[in-house]
Amino acid sequence: ISCRNPLQSLLSSMKQACEILTRDPEGGAARIPFETFSFLYSYLASIDGEISETETNAFLEGIKEQADKHYGMVLIRHF
Repeated sequence: ISCRNPLQSLLSSMKQACEILTRDPEGGAARIPFETFSFLYSYLASIDGEISETETNAFLEGIKEQADKHYGMVLIRHF
């Protein structure tokens, strides 16, 4: 029996992506542009197959609202 939570796995992957792709200094906010975050999140959610397009879109809407308050940048604390 698998206890894998697809959303937690995806968010963990997104955290790692932010840390890899950011231009912030190490230990910083690990910001990345919303467009980059959205592309990666949508792609990973689609190949996972357990997160619906509706759930993906709703999640990204909330992230975009936060990013808009930070000059279009997504911070790890947003998710």
